[in-house]
Amino acid sequence: MKLRQLEAFRAVMLHQTVTLASEMLHISQPATTRLIADLERSLKFTLFERVKGRLYPTVEARALYEEVQRSLVGVDRIARAADEIRNMQRGTLHVAAAPALALSFMPHAIADYLKTRPEAHVSMVMHSTRSIVDMVMGQRCDVGFARLSLSHPTANASRLVSAKMICALPAGHRLCGHDVVGPSDLEGERFVAHPRSVEARLQIDALLASHGVEVKMQMESQISYAICSFVEAGAGVALIDAFSAWSYRGTGVVFKRFEPAIFTDTSVLTPSQRPAPLLLNSFVEHVRAFAREKLGDGNLAGV
Repeated sequence: MKLRQLEAFRAVMLHQTVTLASEMLHISQPATTRLIADLERSLKFTLFERVKGRLYPTVEARALYEEVQRSLVGVDRIARAADEIRNMQRGTLHVAAAPALALSFMPHAIADYLKTRPEAHVSMVMHSTRSIVDMVMGQRCDVGFARLSLSHPTANASRLVSAKMICALPAGHRLCGHDVVGPSDLEGERFVAHPRSVEARLQIDALLASHGVEVKMQMESQISYAICSFVEAGAGVALIDAFSAWSYRGTGVVFKRFEPAIFTDTSVLTPSQRPAPLLLNSFVEHVRAFAREKLGDGNLAGV
């Protein structure tokens, strides 16, 4: 028995006319008639009694129909799954993200992506940028998101967004009334910084030095969200990435535009030695669009 014969048999059982069965199958009536005749020959028993243009199933046909229904429902399920995979509605993605993204932004972006893809599955882990690069190079994830300059030698790297750093101030700080904070405004301030191993810290140090500004760097953290918590606790001021500023939910921090702008790149990294999942491109484009929407054009470089 061939699958097409069983489909024709099921269609005729449902409609009891070749005309309606053919319409259901999107084939001609002679083709449907031939499929049923071929099936009867292979089975060596009659499936339908033909009376005045209608087909009446035999007892044997009804018994066979129950089995065909069970089988073809499974085939339909497989076909639907294939359609969902092809149309990027089903699949699995393994994502690695740096803390600045993983702690809040990526969960929001992923949840928004999955709203229209109930059969898709996304697994996310949080790692340092160096670990994410290693995971991508070692093909241990499908995609990585990290604060990484495109000059860094990695496989298949592209820019997600380039965003301005934002000044974080404790609520009630003297600079909270400013629309824009500049380097000279930070003179003598206690400053919560990233470690020197972070590229943004080197950019900040260079900018402050070029303006002859000295700050008191008493505290450091590699996690921007923790830096915001330090600021809220009154430990000092800080310059942080736009993702962390957007996602921070504490009420004791005021965020202000900082000029001249310091941009931080967030990059997308993918393995180069294996085919990308079908979901990957739509997922990356969704995350990029979500970032542009949430961060706002005023915080982004021209991309």
